[in-house]
Amino acid sequence: MYFEPKMIKVQTGQIVEFYSNSCSVLSKGKEFKCKIRGRINLVVGDLVQIESSSVDGNSKGLVIKRLDRVTALYKSKEKVKKPIAANISHIGILVTKNPKTNPEFIDKWITISKIASIEPFIIFNKIDLLQNSAFQEDQKIYDRIGIKTFQISAKLSTNVDELKKYLSKTTTIFVGNSGSGKSTLTSAITGKDILSKALSNNQGVHTTSVSTLYHTGEMKIIDSPGVRDIGIDHLKPQEIILGFPEIINYSLNCSFPNCSHQADEGCEVMAALKNGDIEESRYNNFIFLRNQEKTK
Repeated sequence: MYFEPKMIKVQTGQIVEFYSNSCSVLSKGKEFKCKIRGRINLVVGDLVQIESSSVDGNSKGLVIKRLDRVTALYKSKEKVKKPIAANISHIGILVTKNPKTNPEFIDKWITISKIASIEPFIIFNKIDLLQNSAFQEDQKIYDRIGIKTFQISAKLSTNVDELKKYLSKTTTIFVGNSGSGKSTLTSAITGKDILSKALSNNQGVHTTSVSTLYHTGEMKIIDSPGVRDIGIDHLKPQEIILGFPEIINYSLNCSFPNCSHQADEGCEVMAALKNGDIEESRYNNFIFLRNQEKTK
């Protein structure tokens, strides 16, 4: 016996999985497998309007409109921006000693977050493999500039409950180099078995799933396999300083408004650097990232 699909009125939902030409949308506690009308640019986390139907007990839908994004995370290549995820409130930067996370990676992601109006925080992972003081100096650097930090072992779930409390009522995406434990942490927080496999050159692990948004109570976690390190060549050199609030504060007192904060006369940033009020690694990364973008 054939039944005509029962059409339901247009409703709003959020994309929880995204493929090349289809997606899954969570709306009113139900997940809809959706096709996409026309050429709508969509990513995981987008809020959308769908026309839904039910066929043989299966919930299906058609995405007809994307709602405005509160925030968006972009990657770029040759100055062309491409969104990765939307409506994120927090970015968790995973830092490990083995494999070693370069300070430039940390400061770049803080910069990306600040420019996108997303709150960055740092997760020092794999403390079970280290001495208690291993991250102490690194933590001081970022505590001084108001960046929230955690020390955890995702593998052993050490301090993960503390991290969960912080992430309540947030939408978070974790970023980290290969082998930093992103999938392990996502699994520990969500209770989902995040699929991963070893790379052939033994550089670590990476997820093999599509981009997915997990709901865990009042917390949302976006797992995106394409987010490890992303290009920032779409950013303007003058935007880079937004990731360095301590440099902004001292730059306001520089003698000249077009100060390069290098060898300029009357540069308060250089004076603060010499006095130890600005961390040398942070200053070096600011100059590197800013000058890198100037040459592109």
